[in-house]
Amino acid sequence: MLNAITFILLFQVLGEVLTRAAGIPVPGPVMGMVLMLFTFIVRPSFIDVVRPTGGVLLSNLSLLFVPAGVGLMRHGERFLTEGMQIVLIVVISSVLAMLATAYAILGTQKLLARRNKETK
Repeated sequence: MLNAITFILLFQVLGEVLTRAAGIPVPGPVMGMVLMLFTFIVRPSFIDVVRPTGGVLLSNLSLLFVPAGVGLMRHGERFLTEGMQIVLIVVISSVLAMLATAYAILGTQKLLARRNKETK
């Protein structure tokens, strides 16, 4: 588990360094995920190293929403004046994130199915 967390953080740091050094307008963690994806493609056995820890992190992802709740409590007055706009933006961005995730899963499934047909 410690190795997997180290790898995940290493890819995040590599992504940060790459985006800042190259001036790429992409968040570092996103670039780190892309680098990790390329590593998975080149060395499929690396997936088995990261998968168990990644699953644990994803199952506890809701903990990351605690800071958002604290922000709402701290800026309650702003929420009263601009609440409708905030809710609308949160709903739209959540729907877009879910759609992007769904299309990514469908694309990955098609890619894996194609790869399985080629290996058989």
